[in-house]
Amino acid sequence: MIMNRCFAIVLLCLSLTACVDEEEYANNPQGNFEALWRIIDEHYCFFDYKQEAYGLDWNEVRARYSRQMDNNMTEVQMFEVLANMLAELRDGHVNLYAGFDIGRNWSWHEDYPSNISDTLLNKYLGTDYRIASGMRYRILDDNIGYLRCASFENSIGAGNLDDILVFLAPCHGLIIDIRDNGGGLVTSAEMLASRFTNESVLVGYMQHKTGPGHSSFSSMEEQWLNPGKGVRWQKKVVVLTNRQVYSAANEFVKYMKCFPQVITVGDQTGGGAGLPFTSELPNGWAVRFSACPMYDRNRQSTEFGIQPDYQVGLETADFLRGEDTLIEFARKILH
Repeated sequence: MIMNRCFAIVLLCLSLTACVDEEEYANNPQGNFEALWRIIDEHYCFFDYKQEAYGLDWNEVRARYSRQMDNNMTEVQMFEVLANMLAELRDGHVNLYAGFDIGRNWSWHEDYPSNISDTLLNKYLGTDYRIASGMRYRILDDNIGYLRCASFENSIGAGNLDDILVFLAPCHGLIIDIRDNGGGLVTSAEMLASRFTNESVLVGYMQHKTGPGHSSFSSMEEQWLNPGKGVRWQKKVVVLTNRQVYSAANEFVKYMKCFPQVITVGDQTGGGAGLPFTSELPNGWAVRFSACPMYDRNRQSTEFGIQPDYQVGLETADFLRGEDTLIEFARKILH
């Protein structure tokens, strides 16, 4: 029931945002610029947070980019200016969609080491690993379970989780590797995390916009995670992260850090703590942006990521020896 309540809050957040009428703007570069700036101004959810974090001033952004607009500019030129304006938000959930390109900001991971190697992952997994719900898993030679979850884009079956956890049950501990997991379905993140608690746990909070003002939000609504039905893991767990852990995967880390037997290892996650919403410009281009902010159980935003318990990077010397620094660090913890 509690998890269903969280889902209902998500739907309420999106429905309230969707029912706000947009003004009519001319279908020319200036009109599209004004429409885009206004959509973000009235519905984006992190203005106060980002003004505090790095001094974002959305009115100053409008003044600076409006000078670059010209009704004689080409579509490509207009797209570049609009995408650059959106990049000022430093938000991986903010995108501009045209028929010829997608405006995006990936600085949350592009400016950082990846701390992952497909070559090494293939070595640890071998060729006889098992696959269930898109996840790959096996028992390593020191009796440590290894579960590679590269995405939450697809639903995770309860029966699949039972099969995975029963197979790994003899292990001393479990490594869940979500490096490069860019997110997907929050329900899939909840489904996996629910197998690591035996009681309902307060994992965070969420708000929704109640008006066009930058600070117009509902009161914080609690996010609870219920224990999953089926096999639940009772031993230690290490979750491996890097900067490309984003959105629903960032939420998964938020949930797992609420459990005492879980340790996170790697790099700060990429973040992405706003539920996205989509609107449209006069010329038909779509814009996606963060509309409903989410927080951890301490009421702190995770928009810019979550710090690991142990900061560990992939070392060149280990790579040359054919070892993954993060996996080996996790194995030592679990032993």
